Amino acid sequence: MNFDYNSTRPKLILAEYGRNVQNMVDYICTVPDKEERNRLAQVVIDMMGVLNPHLRDVSDFKHKLWDHLYIISDFKIDVDSPFPIPKREEIRQQPERLAYPQHRIRFKHYGHIVEDMIQKAVAVTNDETKAKLTLGIANFMKMAYLTWNKDSVNDIQIVEDLKELSKGELILPSDVVLTKLDFRTPPPGSRVKTSQNTNNNTKGGTQVRKQNMKSNNNNNNNDKKRPHSNTGGGGFKKNYQNNYKK
Repeated sequence: MNFDYNSTRPKLILAEYGRNVQNMVDYICTVPDKEERNRLAQVVIDMMGVLNPHLRDVSDFKHKLWDHLYIISDFKIDVDSPFPIPKREEIRQQPERLAYPQHRIRFKHYGHIVEDMIQKAVAVTNDETKAKLTLGIANFMKMAYLTWNKDSVNDIQIVEDLKELSKGELILPSDVVLTKLDFRTPPPGSRVKTSQNTNNNTKGGTQVRKQNMKSNNNNNNNDKKRPHSNTGGGGFKKNYQNNYKK
């Protein structure tokens, strides 16, 4: 007894159209009359459009279906297409391989961008500008170093690394104090101002709440000292007893 499994069937070239479309296209390739092939191909094209209605939103809807027809037939079908017949090389064209950038980085914990900045700074002729760039690069190197080692960062080591990377062109004094750059935080002035405003608002809100609580306590004390009115429960009972006695 023979069983028909998908694993024993020929592989579907475009699985979204199903096995029946694949079999019909294979049959069209065996029809000897070209007019009959053209008629059957148009029927299959209409059926492919019904099976995949989402392709109607694609520009050149019919052109896409005819290309798929040739792909399903493995470019063996011989029919008159209203569009240019695609080629196997155009459909299976592989993109060009992108070359992966290869850089021999001297100190990988600083990165390749630091080496580019050092080369730009070395080419600067103005001494004052070069000194500012040198200090800025050293501070950036400290920030990059802290990414990998947060426990111990020696400014002297960073100065020596900068001297080595620049081949002795960028030199800082050994007693220089480097600062850690952090581009993720806002400027210190705006941050302090915001915190001061927050503190002021908090103080003002606390004072207002204290005043409201104090006024509420005073009102409660005044209510306790105020005598009951005639319409109250105690006053009404007292007046009723006095009138009854009379």
